[in-house]
Amino acid sequence: MFEYELHQTRSAELIRRAENHRLAQEALRSRRAARRAVRESGQHEQNDTEGRAHTHRPRRHRFARVA
Repeated sequence: MFEYELHQTRSAELIRRAENHRLAQEALRSRRAARRAVRESGQHEQNDTEGRAHTHRPRRHRFARVA
């Protein structure tokens, strides 16, 4: 009987984890869709004609190269 209860507990835990994973994936898809919709509507800001940088790193190295 104890093994059956362990099995039921484990099964319920796996079902909960799967549901949480599905919800997280759905939230991720909806955020991506919202960003895509804003981008397609043309309401997003652009810093200049080249567009927004993908990273926050500076374009040039901070220090000059050593000879």
